[in-house]
Amino acid sequence: MIELPDAPRILLVRLSAIGDAIHTLPLLCALRDRFPRASITWVVEDRAAALLRNHAALDELVELPRGWLKSPGRVWQLRRQLRGRFDLAIDAQGLTKSAVVAWLAGTRQRIGFGTPWGRELSRWLNNQLVDTVRPHAVDRHLELLRPLGIESPAVRFDVPETEIDRTAAEEVVDSHLRRAPGVSPGIVETLSDTIPGLTPGARQEISAFAVIAPGAGWPSKVWPAERFAAVAAYLGNRRQLPTLVISGNEQERTWAAQIAAGSGGHARPAPAMSLTGVAALIRRARLFVGSDTGPLHLAAAVGTPCVALYGPWPAEKHGPYGPQHIAIQKLRFAGTTRQRRRASSIYMEAIDVESVCTACDQILSGRRTEAA
Repeated sequence: MIELPDAPRILLVRLSAIGDAIHTLPLLCALRDRFPRASITWVVEDRAAALLRNHAALDELVELPRGWLKSPGRVWQLRRQLRGRFDLAIDAQGLTKSAVVAWLAGTRQRIGFGTPWGRELSRWLNNQLVDTVRPHAVDRHLELLRPLGIESPAVRFDVPETEIDRTAAEEVVDSHLRRAPGVSPGIVETLSDTIPGLTPGARQEISAFAVIAPGAGWPSKVWPAERFAAVAAYLGNRRQLPTLVISGNEQERTWAAQIAAGSGGHARPAPAMSLTGVAALIRRARLFVGSDTGPLHLAAAVGTPCVALYGPWPAEKHGPYGPQHIAIQKLRFAGTTRQRRRASSIYMEAIDVESVCTACDQILSGRRTEAA
């Protein structure tokens, strides 16, 4: 077991992507619980940095641009910034570029993935390899703490929320739901339970609503927009639950408009928001529906129940973390990550609207079943 001082200096490396960074947050929280006096630095690429900037468990955030490893000047600058500052480095990504960061820091103890998740040159650059056995990404990350004597820690994400994010989310709810024509006053309710992450005992009056995220990082993870529209129409007609559709790029905004147009007036596109603003908005929703992408894992991290749609990626390894969610996967795909990215649309199209609506009903009625 690795011995550390009472106030260790710890370097955590998880560079990308948004969903993967979210899956690493419980590792960060577990480190803070075990070493309350530690100084913890996280090195991340800029796409996921916004979620980490105000995290209570983090002392320092080092942000890198995409493609930094191709720039000798940026690599040398990073070496000077990190060299000789840490007692321990944890590579929570298992790739050459993440292991290089730990190696550049000159840290003697460098924990990383062994079998099967240590890839490329990471097994040669890291010197404390952990063979992981747990299927889900969150649990695999926590297994990296075994050399520190940390076994089965509590899983917490503690996604931060600023006053700016809170205000932005509430303004979207006000302008798109509470004040929207045709929305029944019956959907406005006072929640007596604390919204996860807010001040204990707080009572927050919000409109009951669902969030749909039609986007995905890869075409093989995309579910047809017309089917999302059918789900939004079902939630509105059968559950009196309006839907906000979030989007992050031009293609997703087109899908959001298509979903709104096909929902019979029950879905509305949400305006462009920051990543942390999206987190605050999703935190206030009754339900989230989407495929395997960053907003899905963000929804799970802030405590919003999810209906998750899975095609070529295995839901048991990458699904929303926690028993309150339902992951739907109709077809299985055997292949490499590259092959999964290029997989046929049939894997997502095998998911029918009825199965998704049934899963929504189960969550909204408090009846949770196993993944479909």
